[in-house]
Amino acid sequence: MLRSLYAGVTGMRNHQLRMDVVANNIANVNTTAFKAMRASFQDNLYQTLKSTSATGVSNVAPLQVGSGINIASIDTVFIQGALQVTGRALDLAIQGNGFFTVKKSLDSDAVYYTREGSFFLNTEGYLVNSQGYYVLDTSGAPIQITDQVASIQVARDGTINYIMLDGTVNTLPNKIGITYVQNPESLLREGQNLYTVSPNTATPSLGEAGTEGRGTIEAGFLEMSNVDLSLEFTNMIITERGYQANARVITTSDEMLRELIDLKR
Repeated sequence: MLRSLYAGVTGMRNHQLRMDVVANNIANVNTTAFKAMRASFQDNLYQTLKSTSATGVSNVAPLQVGSGINIASIDTVFIQGALQVTGRALDLAIQGNGFFTVKKSLDSDAVYYTREGSFFLNTEGYLVNSQGYYVLDTSGAPIQITDQVASIQVARDGTINYIMLDGTVNTLPNKIGITYVQNPESLLREGQNLYTVSPNTATPSLGEAGTEGRGTIEAGFLEMSNVDLSLEFTNMIITERGYQANARVITTSDEMLRELIDLKR
């Protein structure tokens, strides 16, 4: 009897975790370059009441009782989000695989990866993201424009062309870098649309956009969230019903226990 109670508890607890994932996806439906998450279940350890060897017949199924469920994984779904036209020169989107690479300070060795390409020039002419992190070029160095700039244009391969106040057209020698990660699902989320590597992440490869599996850079666009609201609402209903069903298991098991205790009276 207690086994069914604990199985119901695991069902409720893990369906609540799945609801948390669904809620986070819905909350980020309009977050730039957000990648939806997906919770998967797996059954827990089974208790073997009688094995097949006890009967001496090989085709008799063993008697096993499960102990509920657990979260198998919470994956990130790296499906391309739709590109939204902004018309702003430093709004950049990656069409295809890869991440922009940024770091928090000039003297920091820690790097972060992001799909959000809303960039700006700071007071020193460095290209930074909305949090002020420095955007890196194909060599891993921060990108800086020391001239007074009238307008900027970014090519699909990351080349930065700019027009100075006197009308002179210049091209930066360093291009915006794109990092290719073979297994992006292993990246750790750090918030603010940033990712870092985990022990299971393959070695990131920083290079030029459009080469070796890296996507191209589309200027004047931002990547939208890839959350599918119809799918999330469906998952919400399924998760709610699963939670209710497991709650009913607990109440039913409690009623059976009460009946058992009442037999003594």
